Amino acid sequence: MDRLLVLCRHGESEWNKLNLFTGWKDPDLTEKGVAEAIRAGEKLKAKGLVFDAAYTSALTRAQHTLDLILTQLGQTDLPITRDQALNERDYGDLSGLNKDEARVKWGEEQVHIWRRSYDVPPPGGESLKDTAARVLPYWDAHILPDLKAGKRIIVAAHGNSLRALIMKLEKLTPEQILKRELATGAPIVYRLDAEGEVIGHEDLAG
Repeated sequence: MDRLLVLCRHGESEWNKLNLFTGWKDPDLTEKGVAEAIRAGEKLKAKGLVFDAAYTSALTRAQHTLDLILTQLGQTDLPITRDQALNERDYGDLSGLNKDEARVKWGEEQVHIWRRSYDVPPPGGESLKDTAARVLPYWDAHILPDLKAGKRIIVAAHGNSLRALIMKLEKLTPEQILKRELATGAPIVYRLDAEGEVIGHEDLAG
């Protein structure tokens, strides 16, 4: 029997719309973000997918996205685990800054390095490598055992916490994962074998 895992980045947040570094700050979804989350739920429902458990971060935008998806699926009573291990990458001193303002302050090249290197963190924040160092142990301890037990799992989280999972699932290099763009509110459906190895996946963006 295939194991079902769906990963979904939250819908557009208020700070996505304003082009701000968000990290562990906690803005909610925009109207567009709400619509994206509802659409994600509709896509999953159209595929006839149902779940046994859900995981999300400690941040409102991911939790709200998950709630909207589960409402579309008619599964609002699903057990939900919320944990900051699945939070977005912490952008430290960049959090709350407009990305253009950050480029003026630190220089375009430095900001690009912070955003697109695997192991160089911004001041006071986390690199993608740091993010993976908290996401992957959580995966191994909680989500993977559920999948191996045959549970169908949905995870609603963030661009970088999901990148950490995708890097492991798809066996990508740091260079490959940094080039991977995750659209807001776009589910990725994985089928795994009994050992948790990916045997197929489908991106439901668009």
